[in-house]
Amino acid sequence: MSADVLVLGGSGVDTTVYVPELPLPYRDTYHVPPVVDRIGNTGSGVALGCHALGLGVVFADLIGDDPQGALIRDALRGLDCRWGPAEAGTTRSVLLVGPDGRRLSLHDPKATPGERLPKELYTGVAARHAHVSITDRCRDVYAGLECESVSTDLHDWDGANDYHKDFAYRSDLVFLSSTALRDPAAAMRHILARGRAHTVVCMRGADGCLVLTRDDADVRAFPAVPLPGPVADSNGAGDAFVSGFLYGRLRGRPLEECVRLGAIAGAHACTVAGTHESPITEPLLLARAQSLID
Repeated sequence: MSADVLVLGGSGVDTTVYVPELPLPYRDTYHVPPVVDRIGNTGSGVALGCHALGLGVVFADLIGDDPQGALIRDALRGLDCRWGPAEAGTTRSVLLVGPDGRRLSLHDPKATPGERLPKELYTGVAARHAHVSITDRCRDVYAGLECESVSTDLHDWDGANDYHKDFAYRSDLVFLSSTALRDPAAAMRHILARGRAHTVVCMRGADGCLVLTRDDADVRAFPAVPLPGPVADSNGAGDAFVSGFLYGRLRGRPLEECVRLGAIAGAHACTVAGTHESPITEPLLLARAQSLID
């Protein structure tokens, strides 16, 4: 079995609640718009985003024998998915989303100590690239991967938490967010110094991103791109960025263009309600990239 991208871990269901403001002051009851259960979590976003961009995707994870597991199976039915049973049930998140699109995530990983992604779910997949979600069940997958390169997303790592270091040091391409970092550049240099990564990308939302490679003397700053419409929901923007970046990389585009494609995909996600409801397609991505050049 061959694929462009093998995504490991990170499936789940998001329960989205649109609230009048964040932080939400205490009150006994708030009347809110309809509360919706949707496909969510990071691996789902990268898998769906890459699939929408025309890449061949294989997705492997553990899900529960529960309504949330059924929702995931249905939402990802167009992808090649390999599911194993999650003892504690399907990963879930409750997302509080404010009028400006910012979110507060209440994440329940449904983790079972010592639970690991079975090798038979992903061995034999000769993917060009693997993307490993930072769920504990994926901690030991690296030795069994038959891929040219591997990426991960550390999300809101603080630069010190040991939990993330296995993923940070064993991936060739590392994404992370600046949210919890006092000194993003120092954290990026640390990843390159301690691990095998050749490229680290630090996403900064509306401020664009920072990029550092082994060939660079200094961190490079890249701007965000304009949103193509009103902001609706920032959920999934980081996963969309990763998908757009990986699309560019697997299509042989230069680093600067990979960053631009990631930024365009992330901006698109901010204008769509839900976490991964309507990822940008390849024709639209390329059209918007061309319009920035013109």
